[in-house]
Amino acid sequence: MKRFKLISCEVMFREMCAVLARSPHQVDVEFVTKGLHDLGAAAMQRGLQEKIDQSDLARHDALLLGYALCGNGLAGLTAETVSLVVPRAHDCIALLMGSRQRYQQYFNANPGVYFRSPGWIERGGSTEQLRNPAAARKGATGFTLQDLIDQYGEDNGRYLYEQFSQYQQHYRQLTYIETGVEPDDRFQQLAQQEASRRSWSFEKIQGSVSLFAKLVSGDWPEEDFLVVPGGHRIKPTYDDNIIAAEPAT
Repeated sequence: MKRFKLISCEVMFREMCAVLARSPHQVDVEFVTKGLHDLGAAAMQRGLQEKIDQSDLARHDALLLGYALCGNGLAGLTAETVSLVVPRAHDCIALLMGSRQRYQQYFNANPGVYFRSPGWIERGGSTEQLRNPAAARKGATGFTLQDLIDQYGEDNGRYLYEQFSQYQQHYRQLTYIETGVEPDDRFQQLAQQEASRRSWSFEKIQGSVSLFAKLVSGDWPEEDFLVVPGGHRIKPTYDDNIIAAEPAT
């Protein structure tokens, strides 16, 4: 039995907990607030690097990241003495669907789709952690024009309000990803209500926790995971591999 450290976004809290209970290894877990993602790639990278640096790496055989590349938020992450293990995915929707290939196929067939999952409904909708206009553009909904002006000033507020309006125009469908960790149908109902409120169509699809299970069980096929040796860092590749490892400088 090995000992791993898992640092994961809280949006995957239920899915990770479900597979951790069945891992053959001892896994120490740290969940990070979804608000870190909202602050942009540079702030996300700094925050996660701090989490890695604060970990007692001498106690662990590998450090697992419960993240996708997330707009280059993982770019440059490094651990000095142990390997980092990272799923090959652009964002967490691919993780929740079980593969980046399935996500791409669905996305191509359903342009203008917005996704929800148990974690995104339970933990991803709050605007309390927003700290800057870029974060608001990415993660906030439900602001009035005056709300934005009061928070960000006249020019920025009006600009952000226009961005929200465009956001509403681009999306036509809300797809709920059922991952099998739901206690009942409450999350699906909330997703349906949101779709109705926005006058979007609604679809439910079956997700998968297979990638999460492989991550915490030590089953890391190269097609789905990157193992970054100690002293190396994560590098985006902008191709089908998504990420690669390079020596840290």
